[in-house]
Order: sequence, then C-alpha cells, then structure tokens
Amino acid sequence: MESNSAAYGASLAGAGFDPIKFIKQPQTIIRFLSWVFAIVVFASITAEGYVNGSVGVQVRCVFNNNEDACHYGLGIGVIAFLACFAFLLADAILPSMSNAQERKYIVMADLGFSAAWTFLWFVCFCLLADQWLKTQNTIGIAISAVHAIIAFSFFSIGSWAALTYFALVRFRQGVVDMTQNYTDPPADPTSPYPTTYMPQTYPSFQNNGQEIFQQPPISPNPDPSDQTSFQPPVY
Repeated sequence: MESNSAAYGASLAGAGFDPIKFIKQPQTIIRFLSWVFAIVVFASITAEGYVNGSVGVQVRCVFNNNEDACHYGLGIGVIAFLACFAFLLADAILPSMSNAQERKYIVMADLGFSAAWTFLWFVCFCLLADQWLKTQNTIGIAISAVHAIIAFSFFSIGSWAALTYFALVRFRQGVVDMTQNYTDPPADPTSPYPTTYMPQTYPSFQNNGQEIFQQPPISPNPDPSDQTSFQPPVY
C-alpha cells in the first residue's frame, strides 16, 4: 500500500530531489566521510601494505607477515567503499519514492549493514593494531601508511556507528508514521457516545390491560367474630 507520508525518512514522498538539502543532511556527511575512510584504508593497504620479502621476490604483509590481516582490511575497505556509494544513491532517490514499503526495505538494509560494518571495523582495528605491535622487522615499511591504516580503521568505527544511529532513528520514525496513518481516527469529543456505540432507544412499555393481581383493601376495623379464638387443650 502506498503512502504519501514522511515515513522512513522521506521528507515528502513523490517530491523532487533537492541537492542542497541532501548535501547538508548529517547522514550524507557521515556517509561521505565513511566513504573517504574506506578509500584511505584499502588504498593504503594496496599501495604500502606489502613489502618485498627477504627470500626472492616474495612479498609479505607489513602487519607481522600476516596475510590474513591485510586481506581482511582490504576486503572490509573495498566493500565499505561500494556500500557507501550505493547507499548515497539510495538516500538521493528516497524522497522521490512513493511506496512506503520500498522505503522501509532500504532503511532496514541500511540499518543492518551499518550495524554489521561497525562491528567489522572494530575487529579490523583490533586485528591490525595487534599485528603491528607484534611486527619485529620494520625495514622497508612505510610507517606513516601503517599508522594511517590503523587510524582510519578506528575512525570508521565511529562513522559507521553514527550511520547506524541515524538509520535506527529513521526506522523508528517510519514505524510511528505508518502506525498513525493506519489507525482509526479519534472519536468526536463533542459527541456523548461514539457513533458505533450509540445505545439503542426502545419504546416505553405501557400496560394497557387491567392489573391481574390486586391486593384487596385492608379493612380498618376487622370483625373479631370472624377470627378463630385459640382455646388451650384440657388435660
């Protein structure tokens, strides 16, 4: 069912795209920062995350020679980069969507993905920081690039946590708006009874016949002779 309300973050369903308003939104700014942080992480790992090994031409990861650490950071960064771009497009077209159910699915996807990537960035930061502390041989390693990878992994935790918060607020607001749209209108306070509970009026009962049972009138002076006197028995 379609709805023209502002459910799930849409300012006005069916409205046009306002680029100035879109850019000034806090969610857009945070998402753009998350996009930049992801670029720094995976680009730094790609460019400076590997150095030539001591044997032959074999390259090794700068994080304690742990290939999994480099692969994990690279994968998280690339997926975050693509997701930020996709959700930026979704935020741009959201106000022009007239179907509240479709807007709900987009907001739910944003909420779930942002919460998951907040946790994954936390794991990435802990993993890279721990492996760097264990690194013994730092010859040929670009220390500044390593510090940038770890730092922007940490910054990504906060940015994606903020995106999770904004998505949660938008989802809750959408639930409230949808509930208000589909509830019955309140009763008129000027009416003594709701229209659906108006008591029925019945015609008053009138007994046109004579009384079936009538109590005889009470005699003010009853005749004592008519009453049976009590005589005690003789023994």
